[in-house]
Amino acid sequence: MASGSVMVHPAPRVRGRVRPPGDKSISHRYALLASIADGRSTIRGYSTGVDCASTLRCLEGLGIAIRQSPSRDGAGIDVEIGGRGIRGLRAPSGILDAGNSGSTIRMLAGILAAHPFRTSMTGDNSLRRRPMRRIIVPLERMGARIASEDGRAPLTIEGTLHLSPLEFEPEVPSAQVKSAVLLAGLHAEGITSVREPLPTRDHTERALRMFGAEVGQSGAIVSVRGGQRLAGRELAVPGDLSSAAFWMVAAAALPDSEVVLENVGLNPTRTAVLDVLRRMGAAIAMGRAARSEDET
Repeated sequence: MASGSVMVHPAPRVRGRVRPPGDKSISHRYALLASIADGRSTIRGYSTGVDCASTLRCLEGLGIAIRQSPSRDGAGIDVEIGGRGIRGLRAPSGILDAGNSGSTIRMLAGILAAHPFRTSMTGDNSLRRRPMRRIIVPLERMGARIASEDGRAPLTIEGTLHLSPLEFEPEVPSAQVKSAVLLAGLHAEGITSVREPLPTRDHTERALRMFGAEVGQSGAIVSVRGGQRLAGRELAVPGDLSSAAFWMVAAAALPDSEVVLENVGLNPTRTAVLDVLRRMGAAIAMGRAARSEDET
C-alpha cells in the first residue's frame, strides 16, 4: 500500500449511538431572532458549521454582544446573545462577510431592510455567484433600497423605518426567500404574507413562535403582523437530520445493524428520508428522545 494511503474494509454491521451536530438551518434562525429579541437568549447545541459562524460574525458586526462556550455534552457550542430588540441593530463599521452562507446574507437582508442605515454584505466567490434578485425584489417593494452586482452579492442595503406590508408569491419555492420577507414583515406597518407555490421548510415560522410572535397559516399562505416584540429565550438546537442520514442509510443497508440517533430533529418538512428508508424495508422507531423544534 502506498505511503499516505488508507485501506478501508467493509463493515459487516453498524451498531451504536450517534448524537448529530446541531441543525444548521435552525441555528441560523435562532441567532437572528435572538439578536432582535428583548433580553438575553441562550442557544444550546448551536451548530459548529462555518456558515453558522458567519451569522454570528455578521451579528457582532451589527453591535450584538455574543459569548460562545463549548456545550457540556460536547454537541456543538452554547451561544449567549444579548438581544437589542426590534430595529435595535447598529450600523456596521465595515462590510459584513457572510462567507459561503446564503442563509446568512438572504435572511439577514430581511432584518436590515427595516434598519435606517446602510449595510454592505458580501461573501466568498461561490456566494457572489448565487442569485439574490429573489430577495431584492420583495424587499424593495416593501421600501428598502438594495444595490447589487447584477442581482448578485455584494449587496448594499438602505433600510427604512417605514416598511410597507406585502403580499408576496415567489416564483421559485425557497425557505430563505420566505424567511427574508417574513423577517422584514415583522417590522412592517401591517400584515405581510407569503403564498408558497410549493411547501418549503417552516423553521422560521416555528422559531418566530418560540420567541413569542404570532404567525398565521392558512393553506399555502403564511403571514406575520408587524410591530410584534420578541422575547429572549433559552433554547436547544435539535440534531441535524441531514447529518444523521448517513448513519441511517448505513444501518439500513447492513443486516443486523442498529443505530440510535440521539436528540435528532424531526420537523415534518425535513423527514422525507425516513419515508424513503421505510419504503426500502428499513425498520425505524421514534422514541421520546427524538425532538421536534416545538419541544426545545
